[in-house]
Amino acid sequence: MKKLKNYIVCLLAMTAVSASAQCTFRNTAFSSGEYLTYNLYYNWKFIWVKAGTASWYTVSSTYKGIPAYRASLTTRGNGRLDDYFVLRDTLLTYNSKQMEPLYFRKGAREGKRYTVDEVFYSYPNGRSRLRQHRINNEGKHQWMERTYDDCSFDMMSIFLRARSFNPESWKKGEVVKFPIVDGNSRHAARIVYLGKENIKADNGHKYRCLRLTYYEYEDEKWRDIASFYVTDDKNHIPVRLDMRLKFGSAKAFLVAMKGINSPVTSQVR
Repeated sequence: MKKLKNYIVCLLAMTAVSASAQCTFRNTAFSSGEYLTYNLYYNWKFIWVKAGTASWYTVSSTYKGIPAYRASLTTRGNGRLDDYFVLRDTLLTYNSKQMEPLYFRKGAREGKRYTVDEVFYSYPNGRSRLRQHRINNEGKHQWMERTYDDCSFDMMSIFLRARSFNPESWKKGEVVKFPIVDGNSRHAARIVYLGKENIKADNGHKYRCLRLTYYEYEDEKWRDIASFYVTDDKNHIPVRLDMRLKFGSAKAFLVAMKGINSPVTSQVR
C-alpha cells in the first residue's frame, strides 16, 4: 500500500496551476471542522480484504502568526496484513486562509521503512521558494532549496485548493496539469476527466460523481496511478479511489463525513 496516502489526498487535483506565483485562491468547498473517514481495501491473492482506515480533518489554526487552515491525514493498517506490509502514515499541511501553501510534513512507515518529508514555502518578490527536507530510512538528512516562477503544491495543499475549482465546463477527455512536491523532488502530474458515474460509498449511499484518472511523470513517461470518484456538487468530496500500485491494487471508500460546508446535492439515494 505504498503511496496510498498520496493518492487519497490527491483525489481532487482537477485543474492547472497559475503560471505565476500568485498562489492565493478562494475557498468555496470546505469549512473548519470537516472530518472525512475511509475504509481501505487491498487485493490479496485475488481477494479483496479490508486493510485499514484513513481519516482527514481540517480546522482553522495559525502558522507562524498567519491565519491558516490546518489539515491532517492519517492512514492506519488494521494488523491483518502487518506480517506482509505495515502502513502507518501521518500527513500535515498548513495553508493560509487565501489558500497559499505554507508548510507540509509527511511521516510514513511503509513496511520496514520510515521516512519524513517536509516542505517550507515562502513567496519573495512574487516567486515561490521551497525549502525541502527529507529524513531517509537510514536517518540521514537531505536539504534543498529552489525558487520557481510558478506555484508549487504538495499533495495535501493541491487537494485543499482543487476542491474549490469548478468543473462544470469540462468535457470528457479533458487534461489538466500541475506540479507536485515532496521532501526532495518536484515533478509533473496530470488528471484526465472521464465523465460521471454513480458510486456507492461504504456508508450505504450512492453519489453522482466525477470520474478522474491521475498520472505521474516518471522515467520520462506518464504512468497511470489511480482513478478517483468525487461528488458532483460544491463540496467535491472523494467517495471512491481505485489504485494501481507497483505491488498490486487497492481501493478506498468513504465511510462518513461531518462538518460539510454545503448540501450534498450529489446523493442519488
